[in-house]
Amino acid sequence: MKNLKKQTLLALLLCLFIPGFCISQTATQTVPMPTQQNKIIIDKIVEAAHYKNYVIDFCLETINEAALKEKWNDQKTVEISESINYKNFRDAVYNMFAFYNEIELETLLKTYKQDTAYRAANVMITNDALGYNLEIFANDVVRGKYK
Repeated sequence: MKNLKKQTLLALLLCLFIPGFCISQTATQTVPMPTQQNKIIIDKIVEAAHYKNYVIDFCLETINEAALKEKWNDQKTVEISESINYKNFRDAVYNMFAFYNEIELETLLKTYKQDTAYRAANVMITNDALGYNLEIFANDVVRGKYK
């Protein structure tokens, strides 16, 4: 009789807690994004830092490595290279700057415009999370995800 009460209590507790775990596993979190005004400033920062060119060059290097390794023909290499579009990666850059306010972004933009040495060691290249996202993006381009 004692075991039956323990088993019933255990079954009741499991029924109460399992839905809570399941909901917490499937609840989606929104990715932080900057305001519309901050996006405009971020686009100017990307332009001043020549980061768009860096992304495209990085993808081209990754494509060329894959083409040599997998012995692609020129047509496939060109086709994959033409699928590179910075707009597909732009949200990762926006996410990186989502926690900056407008004043901080304006200050960063002024620094990029005034100091040419700062452009070479820009914050986007040295950010590990953005670098990891760039590697994922470049590998997705190689796999033809953006054709």
